[in-house]
Amino acid sequence: MHTLRKPALVAAATALALATVPGLATSGATGAPADGRGAAGGKAPLVQAEDALAGQYVVMLEEGASMRDVAAARAAARDTGARVTRVYPHLRGYAAEMSADQVDAARANPDVAFVQEDQQVTLSADQTGATWGLDRSDQRPRSLDGTYRYSRTGSGVRVFVIDTGINRSHTDFGGRVTTGASAINDGRGSSDCNGHGTHVAGTVGGARWGVAKAVTLVPVRVLDCRGSGATSGVIAGMDWVAGQTGGARVANMSLGGPADTATDAAVGRMVSSGVTVVVAAGNESQNACNVSPARAASAITVGSTTSSDARSSFSNYGGCVDLFAPGSSITSAWWTSTTATNTISGTSMAAPHVAGAAALYLQGNPGASASTVTNALLANATTGLVSGANGSPNRLLYTAP
Repeated sequence: MHTLRKPALVAAATALALATVPGLATSGATGAPADGRGAAGGKAPLVQAEDALAGQYVVMLEEGASMRDVAAARAAARDTGARVTRVYPHLRGYAAEMSADQVDAARANPDVAFVQEDQQVTLSADQTGATWGLDRSDQRPRSLDGTYRYSRTGSGVRVFVIDTGINRSHTDFGGRVTTGASAINDGRGSSDCNGHGTHVAGTVGGARWGVAKAVTLVPVRVLDCRGSGATSGVIAGMDWVAGQTGGARVANMSLGGPADTATDAAVGRMVSSGVTVVVAAGNESQNACNVSPARAASAITVGSTTSSDARSSFSNYGGCVDLFAPGSSITSAWWTSTTATNTISGTSMAAPHVAGAAALYLQGNPGASASTVTNALLANATTGLVSGANGSPNRLLYTAP
């Protein structure tokens, strides 16, 4: 069974990070826990970020709020002079530029669950190596034979890659990249100009490098060419995915950072909309329960292994990890040409193996709920083989029926 994790709501800022190469990195954050209104004189909590973007905030409404409540809260913020920059109708919230007085007014709204400072997110570097992940995923024992065996392709399933965009012209995708969305206003739309998102998409569903070779890939661009963005933009991408109803859906979030109330809430609401959400455990070699969205109870949280079935030295671990998948030295598509490849490492690379496996399951079970998909993947995993699991459930992805 998928164990629901209920960590304390530690106030923090979110960041995108997942490949140690080119992985995503962020600075830490601290703040008061968003656990009620009493200590604030009846106001919703203000969650602080160590590396906050001055004057920028994410406002999340209570879980049961309606779209009408979102519209009313947005209007109320505008009435105080706040500049609303993004609205999250499906995840129930908005982002805004606000003064201290305007923040206080937002916190006094009884429909508001919490207000969180927005923050910057960034990328880092890369490394080289050899590919092997698909070969390992289709067999129980570690006897790599250079062959990936599969009976399903993920046909009919949409996988949303919430990342830096996708190079839709890459030959490995064969025209299966459909229209997506972008939270980055630089005129490039959902096209990748960094590489990370294309690499992730290739592992999910590339014809050569992918687990689910006929899946439909949907780019959701939340980081720019330098790998920079903001928490509010990430949640905007998640909100767009939640609104894309109909059919079997998976979202891959090779993202991470300090424990973050807003991101965790958005993951839960996206799952409630019918999306199976796969997230990376993070690359700090620490307890994954300390970071978001890895600690989100309803997400499938993925740690990274090497070709010798050892936990990758960088991979986070612990009870918030659901299973492991190949993540060290993974080759996949790259953004620089229609045939380019790159070999990089990170829990960013492990997560899309699992997202692809979720698509394989959904092809045969298109009406399955996110919890059903999660339980199926965990039940099918190979157990007891990962060395150095360090308190994590000892499960390794297995894609064969």
